[in-house]
Amino acid sequence: MADEKKIDTAVALNYDGKNAPKVTATGINDVAEEIVKIAKENNVHLHDDPVLARMLSTLDLGTEIPRELYLLIAEVIAFAYYLEGKFPDDWTPPEPPDYTAPLSMRDAKE
Repeated sequence: MADEKKIDTAVALNYDGKNAPKVTATGINDVAEEIVKIAKENNVHLHDDPVLARMLSTLDLGTEIPRELYLLIAEVIAFAYYLEGKFPDDWTPPEPPDYTAPLSMRDAKE
């Protein structure tokens, strides 16, 4: 597919809910494409961040992510959980902010 974005680096993480996420697979070019293909086939949520992928790909397999990335990776994992409908029973999503589109973006019919 000509319009599909080329994937040059991919990293798979595993999070057991108790310890820091660990790197379970890394690859570049064809291997990266295969990692993404397998993730899609297994309905694994993907996060597109080439800089983060390149950084994580320098870690050895089985290595926990560095402390400096805990917050970033926690946000990615939390969002994936949210997409799957996994959140605490007493959690209420925040209200969306009030937003008015700039005049240049509004439909001319308004």
